[in-house]
Amino acid sequence: MTTDSSVLPEQRSEAEPAPVPSPAAESRPPGPSTKGSGPGPVARTSESLRRVFRGLVGLLTPVFRALKRIFGPIVGVITPLGWLVLLLAAVALTLSIVFGWQEFTFLATVLFAAVVVSSAFLFGRASYGVVVELNPRRVVVGDRALGRMLVTNVGPRALPPTRMELPVGKGVAEFQLPAMKPKEQHEELFAVPTAKRAVIVAGPAESVRGDQIGLLRRALKWADAVDLFVHPITVRLIPSAAGLVRDLEGQVSNKITNNDIAFHALRPYVPGDDRRYVHWRTSARIGQLMVRQFQETRRSQLTIIHSSRSDLYASEAEFELAISVTASIAAQVIRDGTQMNVVSETGLWKTQTVTSMLDASCRIDPVADRSETVRSFAREQTRRLPAPSVVMIVAGSQMSTADFRSVQSLFGQDTSQVAFHVVAGAEPKISAVAGLTVITIGDLSDLSRLVRGLGG
Repeated sequence: MTTDSSVLPEQRSEAEPAPVPSPAAESRPPGPSTKGSGPGPVARTSESLRRVFRGLVGLLTPVFRALKRIFGPIVGVITPLGWLVLLLAAVALTLSIVFGWQEFTFLATVLFAAVVVSSAFLFGRASYGVVVELNPRRVVVGDRALGRMLVTNVGPRALPPTRMELPVGKGVAEFQLPAMKPKEQHEELFAVPTAKRAVIVAGPAESVRGDQIGLLRRALKWADAVDLFVHPITVRLIPSAAGLVRDLEGQVSNKITNNDIAFHALRPYVPGDDRRYVHWRTSARIGQLMVRQFQETRRSQLTIIHSSRSDLYASEAEFELAISVTASIAAQVIRDGTQMNVVSETGLWKTQTVTSMLDASCRIDPVADRSETVRSFAREQTRRLPAPSVVMIVAGSQMSTADFRSVQSLFGQDTSQVAFHVVAGAEPKISAVAGLTVITIGDLSDLSRLVRGLGG
């Protein structure tokens, strides 16, 4: 009798249950031939090599640090010229050994001997007391600044002549010190260039020992660095020159509050109101308690947003003019006693005093073009500051009106806003764009007149 094999599985599933695999079979790991069961031999080899490499690095790092600590001072006295001489000597010696050329043997001997003889100039102790002074410590661009270096032999022995180097800004001043007896002093004067706004660092002073050729050099530091602040050129403005910060008791806003100075209106009493502000005469007349409402007044708070992005300025002179504009306004506002904050891409300026503000302005340099917009920069730098009553935006000729207005949108309608569009050589003018006052300034001498016209 023929049987249809296609129904056999169904018959077996009805007749008896399918065999259940044993727990041992379930827990048995798949064989090596199973596809995708684990990393291949190449991946395992790479991982093993990485582990070996990490182990070697961890093992050899302390050794390298110890060698650097021991031989670092020795290798550090070799100048770039000294390394070149040693390299040429090694090449000459190799050629003489390989080809037997006596000329290269002589050259290698002379070069090695030069390095050995130069090492004799490194020995000797020095005992100097060095004082570096700048007078004055703060100057305006173009003013004269003098420095003084006083060297004293504080040791018990006489010192031979030596060379003293004093870094000043990007340059180095060199002084040849004579032989000095114990307690003897030697004074050197120097001038500091102040043609550009900057923070010029003078020092630390270094005594230099080495050969006349410059193969080896050993320098010892003797004095701390001293900072010279070259302030930007500023102009003096009339008091309250901003014209917008002109209130004495506080500036009235449109915000309604229950406790202030400027009376606004009356409203019905609500449980919790301060009874001191109940208007009893009106309450008796209408038979209902009425309390006073006020317009909120606040002390003027000025925020100056100074953008230092290099792509917003046509030239370096224009950037310096913008710094001078910001510093001039900030200095007058500080003298007036108005609360103020100045921000730029590098952060918040110090504005406790006029001097600290001018010191902070010396550290502002043009920053490279960033992916963030001027609006995002202004929002990020001002979001933690108190709500301002006046906002001033300072930027260069490449700042568009749309960029100024994008910053304007960050603040409310109660905030007075002024944009200083710095365009070197441009005719001064004042214009208004959608509630934003735009002042175009091309020369610092125009600032006082423009601000006075803004106040009028």
